[in-house]
Amino acid sequence: METLEPGAATLAQLERLYRDGTPARLADSARAPVEAAAARIAVAATGTEPVYGINTGFGKLASLKIAAEDTAMLQENLILSHCCGVGDAMPEAVVRLMMALKLLSLGRGASGVRWQVIALIEGMLARGVTPLVPAQGSVGASGDLAPLAHMTAAMIGHGRASHGGTLKSAAQALADAGLVPVKLGPKEGLAMINGTQFSTACALAGLFDGWRAAQAALVISALSTDAIMGSTAPLHPEIHALRGHPGQIEAAATLRALLDGSEIRESHRTGDTRVQDPYCIRCQPQVTGAAMDVMRMAARTLEVEANAATDNPLVLSDGQIVSGGNFHAEPVGFAADMIALALAEIGAIAQRRVALMVDPTLSFDLPAFLAPNPGLNSGFMIAEVTSAALMSENKHAAHPTVTDSTPTSANQEDHVSMAAHGARRLTPMVRNLQAILGIEALCAVQGIEFRRPLETSAPLRQVADALRGAVPPLRDDRYMADDIARATALVGDGTLALAAGVPLPLLAGQNIPQAPG
Repeated sequence: METLEPGAATLAQLERLYRDGTPARLADSARAPVEAAAARIAVAATGTEPVYGINTGFGKLASLKIAAEDTAMLQENLILSHCCGVGDAMPEAVVRLMMALKLLSLGRGASGVRWQVIALIEGMLARGVTPLVPAQGSVGASGDLAPLAHMTAAMIGHGRASHGGTLKSAAQALADAGLVPVKLGPKEGLAMINGTQFSTACALAGLFDGWRAAQAALVISALSTDAIMGSTAPLHPEIHALRGHPGQIEAAATLRALLDGSEIRESHRTGDTRVQDPYCIRCQPQVTGAAMDVMRMAARTLEVEANAATDNPLVLSDGQIVSGGNFHAEPVGFAADMIALALAEIGAIAQRRVALMVDPTLSFDLPAFLAPNPGLNSGFMIAEVTSAALMSENKHAAHPTVTDSTPTSANQEDHVSMAAHGARRLTPMVRNLQAILGIEALCAVQGIEFRRPLETSAPLRQVADALRGAVPPLRDDRYMADDIARATALVGDGTLALAAGVPLPLLAGQNIPQAPG
C-alpha cells in the first residue's frame, strides 16, 4: 500500500504505482480539509445564490439555475452525458495511476467532495476494480472530461470495469469486490471529471518508460562505440565540465565507466588514422544528455501537476467558492511535447549508430551488414531499414500538440491544450524507441564479437551476455523478427541497462559515476 500525502507525492511513488500496481490511499491528515470543503459545498447547494457547478448548469449552460432537489440528478446526468470516449481501452496500469492522481487532487481539500468518494477510489484500487476508459475523446481543456467521466461512471455503477482479470459491468465488478456504488452529491461529479489526471497519467507512463529507454541508450551506445572501435577521447570530463549541462556531464561519465578497461579501445588508442568519429559516436553525451535534461524538466512539471488541485470551482481556504482554470492542461501538454522531442532524438542518433555499424565503408573493417558471409547473407540489412522506419515515425509523432488548439463547447472553451493527444502518443513512441535500441544492441554485440580476440570492457561483456542469453549470434540469415522482439523486450524491462552493473543517471536526481582512475 502506497500512502500519498496530497501536495507532496514523489515521482518515485508514482512510478511504483504505475509499475507495480500497488494500491494507494491518502494520508489520514487529508481527511479534515476534505470534509471541511465538503461541508462548505453542502451549504452552498442549499442556498439561493447561484454557484457554478453546484446549482447551475455546466459550461455554456452555466447561466441556468438548478433547483436544490435536482442537484444530485445534475451530477449523475453530467457523468453519463460525458461518457463519450471512443477507441481502444487504456492499459489498466495507466487507469490505476489516473485514479491515484485523482486521489491526490481531491485530497488537497479544495474540491468539496465527501470522504466517501475518496474511500471508494481507495477501495477500487485495493480490490482491483479498474474502470474501462476509452483512449480518445479529451482535448485537455475543461479537464479530461470524457476519460474521467468513464472512470467516474464505474464508481456510480455504470459502464464497464475489470475485476479478477474479467471485464464486466461496473455494477457487477463493484459487487464482486464487496464495494457499493456511490451516490454523487453536490459538485462531486464535476470534481471528478474536471482535472488533468488522464493526461498526466499518460504523460507519466511515457516519462517512466522513456527514461528507462534513455538509460538503455547510454549502455547500448557504449557497445556501439566499441563495435566500430570509436574513440573515448571525446568523453574527457573537462570537455563536458566546460559546457556545464548536467545531463551531458552525466552521460559522458556513464559512458566512461561503461568503456573503462576495454581491450578493443586500448588496441587503437595510438596510431589510429581516424582523427574524429562521426557525430553519432562523438556527440553521444551532447545529444542523449540534452534529452535527459529535457525529460527531467518535464518530470518536474508532471510532479507538480500530479499534486495539483485541478478541478473547478475550488473551495478556497477562506471558504470562498471560486471559478478558475486549473483544469487547463497546458503544463501537461508542454511536458508531453518535451518528452516526445527527447524520445525522437534519442532514437534518431541511435539509428545513425545502427547505420554506421552496417556500412562497411564506415564501420572500420566490420563485414557488410554484420554478416559473416555477406552476399549470400543479408545480415542486418533490413533490420537497419526497420530502425529507420521507426525513427521516422517518431519524428512525425514528435510534432508539438499544444499548438493545435480548437474551440469546443459552443466556444466557451475557446482554447484547449490537446495535452491528452500529446501524452497518449508517448507510449507508442517509447515502443518504437525500444525497438530501435533493440536493433542497435543486436548490431553492437555482433560487431564486438567480430573484434575477438580483443574483448570489450567487463560491464559491456555482461550486457552482451544478457543479450546472448536471449538471442544467439547471427551466423546465416534466419527469421529475424523474433530476434528483434526479444532484444526489444530486454530494453523495455531494463535488463540490458541493469546488466552492466554501472550506476545510471536517475530521473529525479544526479547519479554520476566517477571517472576511471
